[in-house]
Amino acid sequence: MSQDITDNPTTDEAAEPKPEGSEESLFVQMQADLQRFRDLALRSQADFDNFRKRAAREKEDAVKFANASFLDRLLPVLDNFELGLNAARSGAENSPILMGMDMVAKQLGDFLTGSGVEPVNGEGQPFDPNLHEAVAQEASATVPEGTIVRQLRRGYKLRDRLLRPATVVVSKGPATQP
Repeated sequence: MSQDITDNPTTDEAAEPKPEGSEESLFVQMQADLQRFRDLALRSQADFDNFRKRAAREKEDAVKFANASFLDRLLPVLDNFELGLNAARSGAENSPILMGMDMVAKQLGDFLTGSGVEPVNGEGQPFDPNLHEAVAQEASATVPEGTIVRQLRRGYKLRDRLLRPATVVVSKGPATQP
């Protein structure tokens, strides 16, 4: 019994035939995958950094403007207090009640300033729809058109955000004679 060498395949011959350049194409594919995953990792890292920065900015804004609703509810109380103070000033000049109300007004002003609240004054200023709410126009020979003649209610800003616009009357220029 003689065996023919060609009948007994060797282990190299038993393996499936390899297409030409398969190791090279596998290497190229792996390089492409590596580059794709590297890009994906860099984008994920950039997205996470952007998320972290946005979250920090939102937290800072939340802390900065946390008192906005409280201050917004306090403003009508402050308006009524100022009305009462103005009425008291028109009465007795050296009244102890007036002196006490003046001290409370100063404390309220200091509290608001310390909380980052600043008044929006308009009288004599050009009308700005971002800061003022015009409720009327009035003819005036002395105040130019578009300038605030009178302020009816004071407005307030909390840092750089408007809490309440100032309610104003705006000049429409000199009255025209028919």
